[in-house]
Amino acid sequence: MDATTRTVNVAIPGGTLPFEVLADDAIIGPAIAKGSWADDETALMCAHLGKGQRMVDLGGNVGWFAVQAILAGAEVDCFEPVPAIAAVAARNVAAANERGPGKGRVHEFAAGAERGEASIVLSTANHGDNRVVEGDTPADLGDAERLTIQIAPVDDFVKGPVRFLKVDTQGSEWAALQGCKQLLADSPELGLLLELWPYALRGATAEELLAFLDDEGFVLGKATNGPYPMTTARILAQVGNAADVKGGIDLYGTRRRPFHVLGTKARLRGMWRSLKET
Repeated sequence: MDATTRTVNVAIPGGTLPFEVLADDAIIGPAIAKGSWADDETALMCAHLGKGQRMVDLGGNVGWFAVQAILAGAEVDCFEPVPAIAAVAARNVAAANERGPGKGRVHEFAAGAERGEASIVLSTANHGDNRVVEGDTPADLGDAERLTIQIAPVDDFVKGPVRFLKVDTQGSEWAALQGCKQLLADSPELGLLLELWPYALRGATAEELLAFLDDEGFVLGKATNGPYPMTTARILAQVGNAADVKGGIDLYGTRRRPFHVLGTKARLRGMWRSLKET
């Protein structure tokens, strides 16, 4: 892949922070260049974090969420398996470490159930859509480049408790969660961001993944600026199916933590959406 970067300035309290993005990225890079990325998800995560708390970022890409957590005061472990992208994330995390008040580190691994190697397919345009595959390249990725990467359980690197877990691994979410069962057990009060994309999901169905999270005690909803708790049936009705490449949903969840963390207006937006949406 072309790992050429450009540096943009991101507004932070008290000034700006230089942040590297991949120069030819079609999605994440341009959004950050305009000032931010994944605003709703970022706000939900930061509302759960403060000085001295801990966050784990699985599928860190260039480090946006890790950097925001560091600036919120958290200690961050960020996992990104593609070497060229992990190097960019490490530089962004190092820059955030200089500004603090939190600290972060980057692990060049994909989060999985056990140690090993795997093939990852690198999207030619959206450098946030790199997928671990078993067999042929997904049809929607065409003749994309493949790399061999390292996989390891999060439990080998991070010991709980942590306050927040983000899992956005382009279909490897089930495997990632199987490799952090001890972390989950040691983190009774936990916030969660997780991408549920049935088309790319490996190792389990969407129903099985949601059942696992329900058994773990999470209250789930969509990661929006007005989230509301959703039943499994309601999530499945909105998420699409395994044949739909455009399906998928970003989920927000909490366990033994308040679900509504963005204030009264956000809670009212959530109530309105819960009545409007099917």
